[in-house]
Amino acid sequence: MQILSAPFAAVVAGDYESIATTTVGSGGQTPITFSNIPQTYKHLQLRIMSRDARSATANNLFATFNGDTASNYSNHNLIGDGASAISEGYANEAQMVFGINTSNSAAANIFGVSIVDILDYTNTNKYKTVRTLTGADQNGSGTIRLWSSNWRSSSAVTSITLFGGTTPNISQYSSFALYGIKG
Repeated sequence: MQILSAPFAAVVAGDYESIATTTVGSGGQTPITFSNIPQTYKHLQLRIMSRDARSATANNLFATFNGDTASNYSNHNLIGDGASAISEGYANEAQMVFGINTSNSAAANIFGVSIVDILDYTNTNKYKTVRTLTGADQNGSGTIRLWSSNWRSSSAVTSITLFGGTTPNISQYSSFALYGIKG
């Protein structure tokens, strides 16, 4: 079976290799960091199921590369909730958006789910582009979002740090898996 991947090239399912996984234990955790990322793949993919300790039912999951917390990121999104659609854009941000966390005030055992593609992460001749497909179902009041993000750096991505917002505790049972794509 072949899967269409970025940018529009056929990728065989065996081209995905697990690099690292983590599942959050009792009491929660923040941040989640993948460091010393091998520089031997064409692209990276993160697969995420997450909740956080904030009170809103759906919150953004944020990320930075290589410890860069300066205003070097841009984010654009398209949001749909079954009744309406909106789009937004943000420049000069201190982080990217890598998905949705449901919160502890959401129904029990409901997690936000995200697939994040980090394209050409080793290429030192261009800025890094990220695309994220994310969503959370809340028994009819959920949301689905398509994000595109940009890190304005030509450095290769060697680490990824994921975190919540003002109450940054990522909840127990949240799961993060990083894959390399041979492409």
